[in-house]
Amino acid sequence: MGLSGPQPTRRPVLKSRDATLLTLATLDAKGHATWHGLLLQGGSVRPVGDAPPTSLLAEGAHLSPATALLVNLVQASVRSYAEQIEEIGGRLDALEARPDAPPLAELGALQRALATLRKHVVRLSLLVDELDGPLGTAFPALAPELAPLHAEVAHLESVSMGQAQAVRDLVSLRNAVESNRLAEAANELGRVSNRIAALANNSNVRMLGIAYLAFVLALISAVVLIPNTAATILGMPSASWVPGLWVDLILVVLALVPIAVVFSRPWVLRLLHGARQYETRTAEGMADLPEVAPSAASRPGEGERLIRDPP
Repeated sequence: MGLSGPQPTRRPVLKSRDATLLTLATLDAKGHATWHGLLLQGGSVRPVGDAPPTSLLAEGAHLSPATALLVNLVQASVRSYAEQIEEIGGRLDALEARPDAPPLAELGALQRALATLRKHVVRLSLLVDELDGPLGTAFPALAPELAPLHAEVAHLESVSMGQAQAVRDLVSLRNAVESNRLAEAANELGRVSNRIAALANNSNVRMLGIAYLAFVLALISAVVLIPNTAATILGMPSASWVPGLWVDLILVVLALVPIAVVFSRPWVLRLLHGARQYETRTAEGMADLPEVAPSAASRPGEGERLIRDPP
């Protein structure tokens, strides 16, 4: 008692062959524990560590020294636990009075404080239960004092359990708020995805329009290339022996035949018949896809953040 080291076990009563040790803790305003103990050995009872202050219950009942030590220890623990419950209750009231969801950090601190308090209340309850058995015979005239002790411990257990349920309700409320926030972010993400898909479709329309224009230019180039190549060949000095009439005839044939062959194909005709529709769709795609400067797209604004940082 009073020395640094591991925390005592969950059992408040430790027994050996010739001695029994009772341990309880009192809590200060910050929830820090100060451990006290009673050692039963050889028919005597002596305190281990700092002795708890004298309680009014022990003074008014005129108990024996051994029983007074026990009652003082239990009463000091009960009083410190009740004060800790009041402090936690004030913090709970403040959180429940907030219009918004309580912060996670405060909920975590409150839950840890309640878990520590519950551990000490359970140890106290186990000790009082054991005093109803053979352990109580070591403390003369203890039986009349057990009833109020049981009532006080039961009250502590009831209030601490109620506070634990209130904390769980606040955690559930916080979870509901976070779930709604995530659902809202998911909906916003869906809207952004749909917008991206629409922009992608518009971009595809633009690319199809460009591909259409490039293909039409390629057809025209193919038609023009054949007579142009023939004219280049026939215009060279080495072809001076060809009569001019034949040159004109050859150029006319090479100009008309590719046009007739290429522009008589059914798929080319279908492509040319849909030219107006392709041009209209291309113009719509270009109108719905405004240009964005790199400086404007490098940093998203606050309104574009899907999930805000929780408080």
